[in-house]
Amino acid sequence: MKFIRPLCTLVFGLAVLLFFGLAYPHHLHYQEQFQLFLFDSTYVWEIVRVPGGVADLLGRFSTQFFLYAWVGALIIAVLLSAVQLLVLLALRQVLRQAQEPSQGQAQGPWIGLSFVPSFLLWLFLLDENALMGGFWAVLLTQLAVWSYALLPKGWIGRIVILVTIPILYWMVGPSWTGSHYYRYPTVTPWLLYAAWLSALVIPLLARVSRKWISSSKNFVVTACSFALVAVIMGTLVWKNANFRAEKVMQYDFMARHQQWNRILETANREKPNNQIGVTVQNLALAMHGVLLDQLFNYNQNGIAGLLPDVKEDATSPLPTAEAFYQLGMINVAQRTVFEAQEAILDFQKSGRCYKRLAQTNLINGQYEVARKYLSALQKTLFYRDWANETLSLLGDEAAIAKHPEYGRLRKMAYDEDLTFGRASSRSATSSELDGSRLTGDFYFSDHVTPEMLQSLYLRNRDNGLAYQYLVAYYLLTGDQEGYNNFISSIKQ
Repeated sequence: MKFIRPLCTLVFGLAVLLFFGLAYPHHLHYQEQFQLFLFDSTYVWEIVRVPGGVADLLGRFSTQFFLYAWVGALIIAVLLSAVQLLVLLALRQVLRQAQEPSQGQAQGPWIGLSFVPSFLLWLFLLDENALMGGFWAVLLTQLAVWSYALLPKGWIGRIVILVTIPILYWMVGPSWTGSHYYRYPTVTPWLLYAAWLSALVIPLLARVSRKWISSSKNFVVTACSFALVAVIMGTLVWKNANFRAEKVMQYDFMARHQQWNRILETANREKPNNQIGVTVQNLALAMHGVLLDQLFNYNQNGIAGLLPDVKEDATSPLPTAEAFYQLGMINVAQRTVFEAQEAILDFQKSGRCYKRLAQTNLINGQYEVARKYLSALQKTLFYRDWANETLSLLGDEAAIAKHPEYGRLRKMAYDEDLTFGRASSRSATSSELDGSRLTGDFYFSDHVTPEMLQSLYLRNRDNGLAYQYLVAYYLLTGDQEGYNNFISSIKQ
């Protein structure tokens, strides 16, 4: 009978690990890319100085590991299992205080009920806007309640409680509603509150029903209670998981890491039916040089599937910014990424955005601005090595010219007679599309036009990506006249 409790916890933890590692990994990547955890005293103090800051800091610290999905899945599995074990410890304390002959061992249906708070937290984490700070607030509250039960009775215990109440207030927030528990500040995370409340109520119910607990020692009853809760809550988890959003996040993740082969393999298995997926799919086709040959073998969304208009949110602009970047529209990519970062709802910074902003400023020759972003990334755990490597390129024109990515993009984005860092920010006009040398980048344009793509190609005939996108634009819009004019300009 003793092995049933750890076995149930082990099965539960393994289920959580496999779910987030296999079925929901890109939700973890999504969480990681919208924060920037810094090992910096000023950064830490700005977080912990407000009520709820400790839970928030722990949440941010653990989220940085979500860059690697299996590590993030393991962290969530361990923490959810810890919540369940703390409920069991609370049950044991209740029984010991009641001086039951079972010696404080929770039996029967209470084994299954001890998993309810963990399942509710699992449901909470299915939401891509749920933050780990709320998770830690529940865990810290449980630890405080468990510690309270261990205090000696009398005036010493009362003094300790009076001292710890303001500490707990500082750690988890006022009325248990601290900051950064949910990405939308106006949304109330009811599932989080339900998990917290159930973790406190279940031990109280055990105290009221302690006779039932002590008489329910049968292995079958215990196993069935766990199985019943697991089936009910597991079904709720699976039904409420947003697998459609997971697929969108998968395409965004693959574009972020430039996994062009994997993108096409994924699209070949199941054609994407969302704008981000189509945008990333077309970019992968173009990077392989087969966009024009394979364009209509895949789902399309008109010209919005090539370079969609940038929206005012933190997610959808990033795949489009990747296309801008690969095309050589460095200033447009830079502004798009910057505005996406500023649109993060809880006002955090982004490791992904900082990295791209460092790259665009390096290509533009804005070395001091690039250094600012790289200096911040040096204070991170997983971007530090890349930042140190990139810092060595600042000001080294020969090394940048030889770099397979930065050298190529610098040639596509600027004329040779431009001084880096002083590129014109004016938009090209149709009068400039005569094959003459163009100056500057398209900094202020929100809508990509065929004229802009034509300018990219005419300024650098090696820019095959711009050629593919331009011809695809004409094919998707049926603009025969525009295509004929483009061919004529090439011949001239």
